[in-house]
Amino acid sequence: MSRRFLDVLGVAAVLGAVVLLLRFAPRPVGAQTPAGTGSSAPPATTGAPAVKAGPAPTTPWGEPDLQGIWSRDSDEPLQRPAKYGNKEFLTDEERAALDKEISVIVGREAAESRRQRGTEQDVGGAYNAAVFTSHLRTGRRTSMIVDPPDGKIPPLTPEEQKRRAELREYVLALLQATDVCKNKLPACAGWKYGPPSPRRKETPPQYLTGAVVGMSGGVINRSDGPEDRGDSERCMSGALPDFGGFRRIVQSRGQLAIFYDVGQGQGWQRIIPVTAAPHLPANVRQWWGDSRGRWDGKTLVVDVTNFSPKSNYLDAHENLHLVERWTRLDAETPEYALTIEDSTVWTRPWTVKLELKRQSDKANRLYSEPRCHEGNYGMPALLAGARADERAFAKRTGPDPATQCLGGCGGFAGGFADEGEDTNPAR
Repeated sequence: MSRRFLDVLGVAAVLGAVVLLLRFAPRPVGAQTPAGTGSSAPPATTGAPAVKAGPAPTTPWGEPDLQGIWSRDSDEPLQRPAKYGNKEFLTDEERAALDKEISVIVGREAAESRRQRGTEQDVGGAYNAAVFTSHLRTGRRTSMIVDPPDGKIPPLTPEEQKRRAELREYVLALLQATDVCKNKLPACAGWKYGPPSPRRKETPPQYLTGAVVGMSGGVINRSDGPEDRGDSERCMSGALPDFGGFRRIVQSRGQLAIFYDVGQGQGWQRIIPVTAAPHLPANVRQWWGDSRGRWDGKTLVVDVTNFSPKSNYLDAHENLHLVERWTRLDAETPEYALTIEDSTVWTRPWTVKLELKRQSDKANRLYSEPRCHEGNYGMPALLAGARADERAFAKRTGPDPATQCLGGCGGFAGGFADEGEDTNPAR
């Protein structure tokens, strides 16, 4: 069986899951929320007034009620694009213009000169992004980050800079014999085209979790085993914090249960005890950390520690510390604020804020379950394809696998290009 056929089987399984996900995805609402221009609060709404949601409910035992199915109904980047400077909010006109521009980009086929048919970059975005990729309307904030005030993730510590540089050097070494470097594409920036690197036989300098350079799946340009692929391909991308997908919250006296549906069967369940009890002992580590909640007026404050060394959020692992604040603003809207801290990665804590919107209980009555591992045909297809490539090369009937890009290739994955007129205008 050819490598290409095996890869197609894996891609087909992923696309099927995406189509099912989009059937239940929230539809963007027609009216936009009031937008601001640069102050810390948005100005008054112009035009027809929006329908005001009812008051925030409480539970029968008197606590603010956080129950429901919640998701974002607009898109804000995590970090503020440089073009916005210190501007915190977009106007309605600016949001409408961005929505129109994004719609044009994801809905068109890029010019042949940019697509470069048959390349790894083209394959990385080989489906119509307007159909298979969900795009929300543009949100009013220019970034989810509200502190630091510039909307940027704080600088990395010197130790983290060194660690990332070592990993990037390793990743680029494995990529150097591919067309990505030969054609001087953005994913190979800072590196040169050359023969296959002897580092292909090395163990990665760190445990691999997510993409280091480029896009289009994978982490490194090798598939010796599952550990060479990223958390997403291994059905392990469910992580805390999570700013996308759906959350189903069920609340009882003394605890909350949250089911996170992050797409393609990678949902996961979280239990938050509301208690004054201390965290687990420091030697007990968990994939999603150890949560302890308490009520501060109408806000649920959740302290999260004890992450596993293999947990990952932007390369923060066992030293990650989160403080979440859940506040029900009205019947339709909870505010979620999160302070993120890891002194081994960033030079200071930073805070994210976003508003979620209630989703229909009836339309989402189907209960999700984590099933990605059970149907992850893409992973054995990727590994079998890599072995087929190696056998073909040994028989001199195929190219050197080191010259074929398997991860970090860049391209149109996600509906946007790496550079030029087809890049994401909101980023």
